Amino acid sequence: MCRQSATVCLVKSPTRQHRLIGPVALRLETLADPRCRRGKRHPFVSVLMAACSAVLTGARSFAAIGQWASSAPQDTLARLGARTTTVFNVRIAPSAATIRRVLNAACPGGLADLLGHDPAGAETLAVDGKSARGSRHGEIPAAHLLAAVTGVGRVVTQLRVPSKTNEITCFDALLAPYELADVTVTADALHCQREHARFLVEEKKAHYAFTVKRNQKNLHRQLASLPWEKASTKFYDRATGHGRLETRVVQALTISDLDFPHAAQVAKIVRHRTQRKTGKRSRETVYVVTDLTSLEASPQRLAKIVRSQWVIENRLHFVRDTTFAEDASKVHTGHGPDNMATLRSFAINTLRAAGHTNIAAGLREMSYDSFRRPLDLIGLA
Repeated sequence: MCRQSATVCLVKSPTRQHRLIGPVALRLETLADPRCRRGKRHPFVSVLMAACSAVLTGARSFAAIGQWASSAPQDTLARLGARTTTVFNVRIAPSAATIRRVLNAACPGGLADLLGHDPAGAETLAVDGKSARGSRHGEIPAAHLLAAVTGVGRVVTQLRVPSKTNEITCFDALLAPYELADVTVTADALHCQREHARFLVEEKKAHYAFTVKRNQKNLHRQLASLPWEKASTKFYDRATGHGRLETRVVQALTISDLDFPHAAQVAKIVRHRTQRKTGKRSRETVYVVTDLTSLEASPQRLAKIVRSQWVIENRLHFVRDTTFAEDASKVHTGHGPDNMATLRSFAINTLRAAGHTNIAAGLREMSYDSFRRPLDLIGLA
């Protein structure tokens, strides 16, 4: 059974074999059609492939996807596997209503897994959540989506956090299906949990690097009181961006008696920021705990690992907000918010795999030949 469905949505639970079958259309064939048998007119995979293709041209809503499908020529519909009618084999595109029903009902966990990137062999994997603000409706809160992204910006998967809980309860379920041996998982201070550390090291054979803030009062106090003046090595990193100059000083200490599972090393990062316009200066100190030893991670590598956590903000959440206007989307029924977010992430992955560094520019390039280029990119014959 999939992680986010009340029914069995795959022939088997999502496995690496399902995710690596080959072309997208073949992978999606393992996802069960949630519709009743009676009244089906359009093939399930055909509807999903139309949605994937339309989002690759910049479609942001069910109506936009339906408009793209209704405008598609016969050869495009044939490549999508659209249904035929009459003796002349005329292809019929799914309507916007059909697309909405399918995306509202399709299992979000299965769809996210099958359209995501396999993290095996990645150096780092960042975990963080984001709310789709526009999905709030009346007393129903906005959909909060917990995602995992590799250090090079490829989205692995996502889960919707139940409304009466928080991200902590979904951490294990998000990463459980994946091979994470030797992958370093990063997360913000919310996920600096002992259970998460044990899960990653003992069950997934992975590493962790968690930011420690005052939500872990005793741990934070213990790290702040360590003899940092005895740290033998320091790493200095300077960067510019977002209208400021930033200097980061990273120190690391090997520890053996810290009250945190498998902790082998801790780091202290002092960030000095100067706003270029106003000249205002600020200083911030954060601590990091990791199971990586000093031989496995120098202060320089620890700085790189910690910085990789920002990939999920800069290359996923920011892109979905600005390029796809996700927070303005009013999709709120069923699994619609989850699955639309998955389609946006799939478009980002696909464009990055094709060499596009600017997603907005990639979408424009797809839109210049919107009924051929997206299908070529996702491998539809």
